[in-house]
This record gives sequence, structure tokens and C-alpha cells, in this order.
Amino acid sequence: MSPRTNQSAPESGHEGRPEAEPTPPTLRAAETTPEEGATGGADGASGGPGAGSAEPVGRGDRSAALRRFSAAGRRWRAVQLGLCAASLAVALTAGAVVVGAVRDTGGTTPVASTSGAISPALLAGGDLDASIRSLQAHLRAQPRDFGGWATLGLADVEQARTKGDPSRYPQAQRALDRSLALRPDNDAALAGRAALAAARHDFTGALTYADRALKQNPYSERALSSRIDALVELGRYTDASKAADLADARRPGVPVFTRYAYVHELRGDVRTARRVLQQALGTATSRGDIAYVATALGQLAWSQGQYKTALGHYARALAADENYLPALEGRARAQAAQGDTAEAIRGMEQLVDRCPLPQPLVELGELYEARGKEGDRARARDQYALVDAWVSLARANGVDADLDTALAAADHGDREAALKAARAEWARRHTVHTADALAWALHRSGRDREALPYARQATATGYRNAVFLYHRGMIERAVGRTDQARASLASALRLNPGFSPLGAREARKALEAGK
Repeated sequence: MSPRTNQSAPESGHEGRPEAEPTPPTLRAAETTPEEGATGGADGASGGPGAGSAEPVGRGDRSAALRRFSAAGRRWRAVQLGLCAASLAVALTAGAVVVGAVRDTGGTTPVASTSGAISPALLAGGDLDASIRSLQAHLRAQPRDFGGWATLGLADVEQARTKGDPSRYPQAQRALDRSLALRPDNDAALAGRAALAAARHDFTGALTYADRALKQNPYSERALSSRIDALVELGRYTDASKAADLADARRPGVPVFTRYAYVHELRGDVRTARRVLQQALGTATSRGDIAYVATALGQLAWSQGQYKTALGHYARALAADENYLPALEGRARAQAAQGDTAEAIRGMEQLVDRCPLPQPLVELGELYEARGKEGDRARARDQYALVDAWVSLARANGVDADLDTALAAADHGDREAALKAARAEWARRHTVHTADALAWALHRSGRDREALPYARQATATGYRNAVFLYHRGMIERAVGRTDQARASLASALRLNPGFSPLGAREARKALEAGK
């Protein structure tokens, strides 16, 4: 998924909200017109609670990664990269070890049987492992609790998303399947399957499961949220806007507010997006919700070149949860944009040690390249190589990683593979992000005239994204549309002058060369 940073949006976690809790106001009063100046251009179904535990990544996955590293012509770094790949595998399966260990421990606090999800504070904070252990203990004692299995499946989906651990998706599916076997068509498990499908980038499946869940429970917050996500990621923006209105009417709250804001941002209506996020932050009470919404505000401010404001939002997010990874990533990105490269690299290094996802790996690699110290080029190559390792692990666990492949490989890998992945993604869904990825992959393969229509489509909704404008400008430059290229590149730098350590530098060079 691709909200702002091409990462998946945080999952909702409010199904169990007490009915006595005050209902937040809806968002229609926050509507404004688009902002002036917007750019147009083991079988878990029959086993006990441990049956859904993920198996550690096998030697074959590590060997495959090492073969790729070796094929890249860096045999002299094989030992170092081998350790990196092993560390990546450990990072991606550490959570599975924690969950599996519950089989050998004594009972912990039981989890009440419920069709709702875990509290948002547990999902976004540091207690998710403990919550999963409690669920495992509860299900060992009550293996026919369909609501507990649904909640465990949702927890595994969230664990996979927050820790960059795709090995958890199969165990999430087993837990959700177990719930559905015990109680066919229960809305919590169907909503969980929607969230799982979205996490695997199967957005058609996510929409199908969300609709099925809503037939059982029209007020399921998670299903309403997943339905918005699916429509956005399928490029059905008008339908997504209607779905956001419906969700706001039925279950107003932080998960719906943030998605409502993103739908407006995609249309270039930054003012409404900001206002809605501020309203969401005002209603947030849990540490997890505060960290989540403050980070979304930080991402929005960064995308508009407001770095000081962005850092303020990230500080608030980290005050609520000092380990909230999206806020740590955003802070490093804003520091880099302000020119504080040393702090940005330090922060991004700490982040990828804990959560080696493609985007921060690429960002760290580009920061090394931009710094240009001795050994930095090799350090950058290591980060790009680990993206390949992550993509391999993701695909092995049922995740469609074509967009991740296209975005990383177009600039830092196999351009032919990038173009193949971008075409495959475009065949599945037509979004501004897939249009941009295909345009850039075509450009990097020397097919600029074919690329230009896709670059224009990426910017057609009014979405204010400096990377898209930069890509469009470089493609226009390549086909000889000099005036249009200068306008696009200047717009990118005016909107967000620090949008990329390398891209912003190239945009400035292109403008200077055209004088």
C-alpha cells in the first residue's frame, strides 16, 4: 500500500470500543475546497494455539539472498552480506520465536472472548507481543473461541506490518481460517481476512472480504476501514471517497478519520486532510492513536516542505511512544531534508536494524550516496541488496511485492526487473502510485515517450507529491519538452525541496543545465 510513504496504513483496532464511550463528531463539517495552488500537472485449523506460530526463515531463503549478492559481483563482501542477510532473517522471525515460546510457559492473563480486535494502544505500542502471548494462553484453554482466533489473526497481521515480518502472514491466515471454521461468516474473521489480503497487496480480495464482513455487521470499523484502503489501492478514488463518507457516518473515529484525510490528500485537498488529522488527534486518547495520528500529520507536513512543523509532530508521536517506527523514520527523513545528514543517517540506521523494510533501506542507501564518504557507496549497495532479500521473503509468504521491486530496482537495481514488476502491478491496479512507478521504470529503461502518459496520469488527481513531479519533469526533459520539464522540476523543488537526497540534487542539476 502507498499512503504518502508507500507503506501500508496502520490497521484500525477499535472494534471493541465500549458503547458508552462518547462518539466523535463526523467529518463533513471539515470539508473545504481543494487548497489553492494544488498542482494539476503445521495446520492451524486443527491444532492448538501454537499451531499458527511461524516457522523461522529457512536456510534456502538466506542462500537465495546470498546468491543474489554474489551474482552482483561483490564476492569479497560475501561474509559481511551473509551476516546482514542472516540478521534480516532473524529480525523477520524474532516475533515468531516469541509467540512460539508461549507453548512452554505457564498460563497468563486470559483474554476475554470477543469478536473485536485488540486495543489500539496494544497494537501500536510496545505490548503487542504480550497481547499475543495472552491470546495464545487463552486459546490453549479455550480452543473453540472463534472470536479469540479472529483477534489472534488480526494481531499477527499487525505484527507483520509493524515489524516488517511477512513470515507472520501464513500464521495469521491459519488463525483466521480457524475462526471461520468454528463460526462461518463471523464478521471479525472476515474483516481480518480483508486486512490480511490488503497487507499482502491483494486489494481485490480485501474488498471482497470487507464487503462480506459488512453484510454481517454494517458497523464493523475494521471492515469499513479496509474497504476504504482497498478502493484507494485499486485506484477507485471516487468510490473510496464515498466509502469514507459512509464510514464516517457509521463509525467515526481515528481509523476512519485518517483514511478520510488521505482520500482528500490524494485529490490535492491538503487543507482538509490537515484539518481532519488535527481533529483526529484531538479525539485520540491512547498512546497508539496519538503516535499514529501525529505521525500522519508529520508526513503530511514533510510532503509540503514544512520540515520544522513535521519534526514537531514526530516529537509528539515519539513522546507518546518512543519506539513508534513510522515516527522514527519520518523524523530521520525530515532531518535529512533540513540538511542534518549525520542525525538522519544515525536515525535511519537504527530504524533498519529494527525494521528492514524496502523504503527505509533505500532511503538509508541514498543518504550514504549523498554523503559520499569513503565506503559510503559500498554501504549503499548493501542496503539495496537487502531490499532484494526482503522482497524474496515477502513473496515466499504470499505478498505481492511488485511495487516495492519496481520502486527500488528502477534506480538501484535491475532495470529490466523493475519494468517487469511495474507492468505487472499496473495490470492489477491503476493508481497514482503504480502510474508513477511504471512511468519511472519506463524512463530508466530509455522508453520516455511511452513513459510520459503514465507520468501525467500520476499527477492528474492533483496529488501534491514532489517525487511524482520530479519524475514527470525528468521524463519531459528526456522527450524534449523543455519548458514543461522546467515547470515540473521547479514545482517539485518548490513544494518539497528535500523530497529525496539524490532526486532533489538531480532536479537542481537539470534546472541549472537548462539555463
